[in-house]
Amino acid sequence: MKRTYHGSCHCKAVTFEVDLDLASGTGKCNCTFCRKQRMWKAAPVKPDAFRLLTGKDTLVDYGSSGDGGEQQHHFCKICGIATHNDGSLPMLGGKFVMVHVAALDDLSPRELLAAPMRCADGLNDAWENEPEEVRHL
Repeated sequence: MKRTYHGSCHCKAVTFEVDLDLASGTGKCNCTFCRKQRMWKAAPVKPDAFRLLTGKDTLVDYGSSGDGGEQQHHFCKICGIATHNDGSLPMLGGKFVMVHVAALDDLSPRELLAAPMRCADGLNDAWENEPEEVRHL
Protein backbone atom coordinates (compact mmCIF):
# COMPACT_ATOMS: atom_id res chain seq x y z
CA MET A 1 0.00 0.00 0.00
CA LYS A 2 1.36 3.39 -0.99
CA ARG A 3 2.09 5.78 1.88
CA THR A 4 3.71 9.20 2.17
CA TYR A 5 6.95 9.02 4.13
CA HIS A 6 9.01 11.95 5.40
CA GLY A 7 12.79 12.00 5.34
CA SER A 8 15.79 14.16 6.05
CA CYS A 9 19.53 14.35 6.36
CA HIS A 10 21.14 14.21 9.83
CA CYS A 11 21.16 17.99 10.44
CA LYS A 12 17.62 18.41 9.01
CA ALA A 13 18.73 21.02 6.46
CA VAL A 14 17.40 18.71 3.73
CA THR A 15 13.84 17.44 4.13
CA PHE A 16 11.59 15.62 1.71
CA GLU A 17 8.49 13.52 1.35
CA VAL A 18 7.96 10.57 -0.93
CA ASP A 19 5.02 8.38 -1.85
CA LEU A 20 6.23 4.78 -1.52
CA ASP A 21 4.82 1.31 -1.55
CA LEU A 22 7.42 -0.63 0.40
CA ALA A 23 5.86 -3.86 -0.85
CA SER A 24 7.52 -2.90 -4.17
CA GLY A 25 10.78 -3.68 -2.46
CA THR A 26 14.10 -2.27 -1.40
CA GLY A 27 17.55 -2.98 -2.68
CA LYS A 28 21.25 -3.05 -2.07
CA CYS A 29 24.08 -3.30 -4.55
CA ASN A 30 27.66 -4.54 -4.37
CA CYS A 31 29.17 -1.90 -6.70
CA THR A 32 31.95 0.07 -5.05
CA PHE A 33 29.83 3.24 -4.66
CA CYS A 34 26.88 1.52 -2.98
CA ARG A 35 29.08 -0.81 -0.93
CA LYS A 36 31.20 2.00 0.48
CA GLN A 37 28.08 3.92 1.52
CA ARG A 38 26.26 0.78 2.68
CA MET A 39 23.42 2.22 0.64
CA TRP A 40 19.96 0.70 1.04
CA LYS A 41 17.41 2.17 -1.33
CA ALA A 42 13.67 1.92 -1.76
CA ALA A 43 12.32 0.81 -5.11
CA PRO A 44 12.42 3.59 -7.70
CA VAL A 45 9.49 5.98 -7.96
CA LYS A 46 8.50 8.44 -10.66
CA PRO A 47 9.79 11.98 -10.01
CA ASP A 48 6.33 13.34 -9.16
CA ALA A 49 6.17 10.96 -6.15
CA PHE A 50 9.17 12.75 -4.56
CA ARG A 51 8.98 16.27 -3.14
CA LEU A 52 12.03 18.10 -1.83
CA LEU A 53 10.69 20.34 0.95
CA THR A 54 13.83 22.13 2.17
CA GLY A 55 17.51 22.23 1.40
CA LYS A 56 17.70 22.56 -2.37
CA ASP A 57 20.71 24.88 -1.97
CA THR A 58 22.23 22.54 0.63
CA LEU A 59 22.32 19.48 -1.63
CA VAL A 60 25.52 18.55 -3.41
CA ASP A 61 25.56 16.04 -6.26
CA TYR A 62 27.85 13.28 -7.32
CA GLY A 63 27.07 12.12 -10.83
CA SER A 64 27.60 8.88 -12.62
CA SER A 65 26.73 7.51 -15.99
CA GLY A 66 26.51 4.06 -17.43
CA ASP A 67 23.94 1.48 -18.37
CA GLY A 68 22.68 3.86 -21.06
CA GLY A 69 21.66 6.56 -18.59
CA GLU A 70 22.66 9.12 -16.04
CA GLN A 71 22.07 9.50 -12.34
CA GLN A 72 22.92 11.97 -9.61
CA HIS A 73 23.53 11.00 -5.98
CA HIS A 74 22.43 13.80 -3.61
CA PHE A 75 23.89 14.51 -0.20
CA CYS A 76 23.85 17.35 2.32
CA LYS A 77 26.94 19.58 2.18
CA ILE A 78 26.57 20.36 5.90
CA CYS A 79 26.34 16.89 7.48
CA GLY A 80 27.32 14.70 4.50
CA ILE A 81 24.30 12.38 4.65
CA ALA A 82 23.07 10.98 1.33
CA THR A 83 19.28 11.23 1.03
CA HIS A 84 18.37 10.12 -2.49
CA ASN A 85 19.48 9.70 -6.06
CA ASP A 86 17.70 10.42 -9.30
CA GLY A 87 18.23 10.23 -13.01
CA SER A 88 17.11 8.43 -16.08
CA LEU A 89 17.95 4.82 -16.80
CA PRO A 90 16.23 2.73 -19.46
CA MET A 91 16.39 -0.37 -17.23
CA LEU A 92 14.29 1.53 -14.64
CA GLY A 93 11.74 2.79 -17.14
CA GLY A 94 13.20 6.25 -17.68
CA LYS A 95 13.20 9.03 -15.09
CA PHE A 96 13.26 7.91 -11.46
CA VAL A 97 14.03 8.85 -7.86
CA MET A 98 15.29 6.40 -5.24
CA VAL A 99 15.35 7.40 -1.59
CA HIS A 100 17.74 5.95 0.92
CA VAL A 101 15.63 4.09 3.47
CA ALA A 102 17.96 5.20 6.29
CA ALA A 103 16.94 8.81 5.53
CA LEU A 104 13.23 8.08 6.13
CA ASP A 105 12.29 9.54 9.51
CA ASP A 106 8.92 7.86 9.95
CA LEU A 107 9.76 4.36 8.73
CA SER A 108 9.53 1.85 11.55
CA PRO A 109 11.98 -1.05 11.80
CA ARG A 110 8.98 -3.40 11.52
CA GLU A 111 7.92 -1.85 8.18
CA LEU A 112 11.47 -1.96 6.85
CA LEU A 113 12.00 -5.59 7.81
CA ALA A 114 8.68 -6.54 6.19
CA ALA A 115 9.68 -4.96 2.86
CA PRO A 116 11.19 -7.31 0.27
CA MET A 117 14.91 -6.72 -0.26
CA ARG A 118 16.92 -7.65 -3.34
CA CYS A 119 20.65 -7.37 -3.90
CA ALA A 120 22.09 -6.60 -7.33
CA ASP A 121 25.51 -7.52 -8.72
CA GLY A 122 26.48 -4.03 -9.85
CA LEU A 123 30.16 -4.79 -9.29
CA ASN A 124 30.08 -7.05 -12.35
CA ASP A 125 27.47 -5.01 -14.28
CA ALA A 126 25.09 -7.95 -13.89
CA TRP A 127 22.25 -5.99 -12.29
CA GLU A 128 19.70 -8.75 -12.86
CA ASN A 129 21.77 -11.22 -10.82
CA GLU A 130 22.21 -11.45 -7.08
CA PRO A 131 25.86 -11.51 -5.89
CA GLU A 132 27.19 -14.73 -4.39
CA GLU A 133 27.76 -13.00 -1.03
CA VAL A 134 25.48 -10.30 0.40
CA ARG A 135 26.00 -10.39 4.16
CA HIS A 136 28.41 -7.42 4.01
CA LEU A 137 25.90 -5.24 2.16
